[in-house]
Amino acid sequence: MRLPNWPLLMPARKLYRVADRLYRRELLAWSMRAFRRQPPGTLPSRRLLRALRKGWGNEVWSASEELLIGLIREAWKTPGPVLECGSGLSTLLLGAIGMRAGWEVWTLEHDAFWAEHVRQALRRFGITNVHLLHAPLRDYGAFHWYDIKPEMLPARFSLVLCDGPPGNTPGGRYGLLPVLGHRLSPSVIILLDDAGRPEEQAIAHRWTAELGGTMTIEGVQKPYARIEGPG
Repeated sequence: MRLPNWPLLMPARKLYRVADRLYRRELLAWSMRAFRRQPPGTLPSRRLLRALRKGWGNEVWSASEELLIGLIREAWKTPGPVLECGSGLSTLLLGAIGMRAGWEVWTLEHDAFWAEHVRQALRRFGITNVHLLHAPLRDYGAFHWYDIKPEMLPARFSLVLCDGPPGNTPGGRYGLLPVLGHRLSPSVIILLDDAGRPEEQAIAHRWTAELGGTMTIEGVQKPYARIEGPG
């Protein structure tokens, strides 16, 4: 049998990129299957988390292993629904848990190209309970936040992952409470990524005071804030 000669004609760098992309695609498929086979309430091993992040292929911007562990722990306990600010690997994991637990995920993403990339991944893995909304950032005066009509969303979210918008957005991620605070359950759990940065620390303290709740800083390598409403 004559082998096709196109790989031999491809520049080595491009061939490497193609091979790496195929490897990551298969690694993500394997690790998602392993994740979905785990019994309900089970936390994934570090090895599986590393495989998921490697397969997703966006390690620089993707949620850290520590945040993903915390998110998965909270997701198995929450009654739902769940709000996610910013999309990525966490969207797939939340969707997979929600399909088994019986709740839905509402994800806000300001970047249209990235939103479509995540949608394709959701379709690929048959995750049907995620409402991924492309919501460009809007100037609200004191801050920028996703341009979303609150009435489009569920009445009460029990869990929020706030990993967006980008840290250089005017006002950072503060807009969650003034725009959507009335859509949060009194006992809501908010996980705010990047709590090692002074800006996120200030936002976390401000949210805690405005909610009348409590806050802890979790994680060592890349801290995140866990804020709990008063109940």
